[in-house]
Amino acid sequence: MSKQNQAIQEDKDYIVKDLSTFERKLKEVREAQNIFASFSQEKVDHIFREAALAANHKRIDLAIMANKETGMGILEDKVIKNNYAAEYTYNAYKNTKTCGLVEQDDAFGIKKIYEPVGVIAAVIPTTNPTSTAIFKTLISLKTRNGIIISPHPRAKKSTIAAAKTVLEAAVKAGAPEGIIAWVDEPSIELTAELMKEADLILATGGPGMVHSAYSSGKPAVGVGAGNVPAIIDESADYKTAVSSIILSKSFDNGMICASEQSVLVPAKDYDLIRDEFVYRGAYLLKGDEVDKFRKIILNEAGGLNSKIVGQSPRNLGKLAGVDIPKTARIVIAEVEQTDFVEPFAHEKLSPILAMYKYENFDDAVQKAEHLVEQGGLGHTSSLYIDTIKCKEKLDKFIKSMKTCRIVVNTPSSQGGIGDLYNFKLAPSFTLGCGSWGGNSVSENVGVKHLLNTKTVAERRENMLWFRTPEKVYFKKGCLPVAMQEFKDVMNKKKAFIVTDSFLYKNGYTKNITDQLDAMGIVHTTFFDVEPDPTLACARRGAEAMKSFEPDLIIAIGGGSAMDAGKIMWVMYEHPEADFKDMAMTFMDIRKRVYTFPKMGEKAYFCAIATSAGTGSEVTPFAVITDQDAGIKYPLADYELLPNMAIVDADMMMDMPPRLTASSGIDALTHALEAYVSVMRSEPADGLALKAGKSIFEYLPQAYREGTTNEKAREKMAIASTMAGMAFANAFLGVCHSMAHKLGAFHHVQHGVANAMLITHVIKYNCSEAPVKMGTFPQYKYPDCVERYAEFARFCGVKSGNDDMETVNNLIKAIEDLRKETGVPATIKEAGIDEKAFLDSIDDMALQAFDDQCTGANPRYPLVEELKEMYLNAYYGK
Repeated sequence: MSKQNQAIQEDKDYIVKDLSTFERKLKEVREAQNIFASFSQEKVDHIFREAALAANHKRIDLAIMANKETGMGILEDKVIKNNYAAEYTYNAYKNTKTCGLVEQDDAFGIKKIYEPVGVIAAVIPTTNPTSTAIFKTLISLKTRNGIIISPHPRAKKSTIAAAKTVLEAAVKAGAPEGIIAWVDEPSIELTAELMKEADLILATGGPGMVHSAYSSGKPAVGVGAGNVPAIIDESADYKTAVSSIILSKSFDNGMICASEQSVLVPAKDYDLIRDEFVYRGAYLLKGDEVDKFRKIILNEAGGLNSKIVGQSPRNLGKLAGVDIPKTARIVIAEVEQTDFVEPFAHEKLSPILAMYKYENFDDAVQKAEHLVEQGGLGHTSSLYIDTIKCKEKLDKFIKSMKTCRIVVNTPSSQGGIGDLYNFKLAPSFTLGCGSWGGNSVSENVGVKHLLNTKTVAERRENMLWFRTPEKVYFKKGCLPVAMQEFKDVMNKKKAFIVTDSFLYKNGYTKNITDQLDAMGIVHTTFFDVEPDPTLACARRGAEAMKSFEPDLIIAIGGGSAMDAGKIMWVMYEHPEADFKDMAMTFMDIRKRVYTFPKMGEKAYFCAIATSAGTGSEVTPFAVITDQDAGIKYPLADYELLPNMAIVDADMMMDMPPRLTASSGIDALTHALEAYVSVMRSEPADGLALKAGKSIFEYLPQAYREGTTNEKAREKMAIASTMAGMAFANAFLGVCHSMAHKLGAFHHVQHGVANAMLITHVIKYNCSEAPVKMGTFPQYKYPDCVERYAEFARFCGVKSGNDDMETVNNLIKAIEDLRKETGVPATIKEAGIDEKAFLDSIDDMALQAFDDQCTGANPRYPLVEELKEMYLNAYYGK
């Protein structure tokens, strides 16, 4: 000891043997750890290296002390364990960052900072009194933790000597003086107090001690018992297997908890393998010798007899009254019973090995499973096998064994502690057994288990997107030119047309079928789509598609035909897809649980609009009704986005005034909800504003002069498509959520439902202090008043003295537009029976809350708030 450290020791030379001296020592360690916590990685690494070197230099002296003090194990093996604890621990973690900032990603706004846990309580077993002490003190130094060691009473001198060796070297290298401490006179009381006062417990020892650690009320990293079964498969290199098992089981007289306790041998090769064990130095118990050994394995209470732990085969023979030669490396007993009534089935922590015969591999695995379940869950299991030719057997073993370490063709003792036979398994003298073994850790314990990770997460705005069909054609008269691509560019052969009976019977599909005929594309038409398409309708269409086998699907109409066409498309290409899974709502389309199948591999999808409202030709949405449950589901996924959209005002010239009005206000609602959505973006904003301006200007003209005013029709067609593109990327809000349910319960046309609800939603969203606001990183604070006012001013609505007055002017402008186009002002005016409405309002409100559109609303609604809006919209409050 250096003069400096000798002076330190003389000044603080007191023995920790009671609570008062323990409390004094604990205070010193805490003070030292507070200083140590500020050290740099460079300084810590220097201390870690010097301490490891010192421990390695003392490996023989410490081994001699441990062997002499405990009377267990083999001196030479204890030297190896000390060497391993110092060298392998250092090598594994010498370049590991354990101080301060260890990870940073500015793009995602994430930093991870490592901080020490504080003071570690380290309980050291009698089986590895010096190597475990070296290991635990080194990983504590590497992580800037203080550590107090509680040695086993029968190994306290050697354990304390190991701790002193590491402490002296650490202090000499610059560590705070009291960073490592120990209990000089260990007792149950002091160990319990240590576990109670420490910040983390590293528990290695018997089941009782580990249980106490987990019961202490403090975080604990403990280990379970080992009872390792080793199967030798028929395909194994049996000489390697036998030699490896003897190497492992004889190492330090079998005291490593990962050593084999049983070997399972195939009946086919049993005699051969048994003879190989004997040839390689195993002593095979004969006759009554087996019973004599049974009597010494367990104590009167049924636990392991401490007198056999770590004893040589010859000494074990003396205890049992069996003359075993000094040259014997291990003792083998041939047994049959795998239950714990058989003493040989227990963990023996000595060079005693049980040998079982098995008939087939399933029998071997069953026996191994039972041995582990009896005692040893979570620890380690071993298999010797040809890993190339017998992969199925290996997989079965891996799947069957409830152990956290499965070592293959490897000496289990040396393999389990890691970094010897597999460099990726961390070196450790504390082997976690997971929940199977009642542990908090299921791997080899290392420095990461002694660190607190401080994560700094800065607010970041997630990536947004803007997606449209790959081709969008618009302009009056563009239809025949766009369709020519089906032949000239795509070489399509068979087209399946989806539409409704009105459009079909009134000739809306004729110019399309004529064009297909001219191009030589065979076609058929499904015209059974209802105004609110049902799942049953979609299934009928999908069956027709399956029979026809088209490579081109053309949906002609408004939202209903396009929605039905999209669902049929999915069912045609992926009949295995589950509708309920597809309809599952999500918070973020990028993180949804259900993954939509890849579309377009059988057929190209083209949407041709005949109304200016839904925008479905450019959106990834489809609304479908489950006719059995009576629920209208809005489906959303970019796989539903049409490949081509054709927006030709020629297809809309004959739209009746009522449809013109309801679809036009539907498009206005799309623009308004997209503009205030929490997921809005600049590209979507621009489209929403332009769409809104055109609708205010041209909807009245299209309503009054639809059959003659080509400009108004074309402007409305383009406005509807722009609004569709806006909400296809920014999504919608609670107006659409409520409209979906109003349509499902009371068959209110979708555009009319939106028209009756939108002004109530605007008022609702304009709260500057809502009960709940929408959750999305781009949405920073309630700003709907400002946003609606911007929308109003851009659309030419009269500006007020402030934003709120401008919003009120916007509401009036919408009400005037609705009145001018003959759309009902209230749900009651729409003819919905009051009793039927009130009877359904609770269900409607709840389902609207769960609608896909709700999550993007800037004010996150309560169910009662949705119910109140329904009532206001019904009575016109």
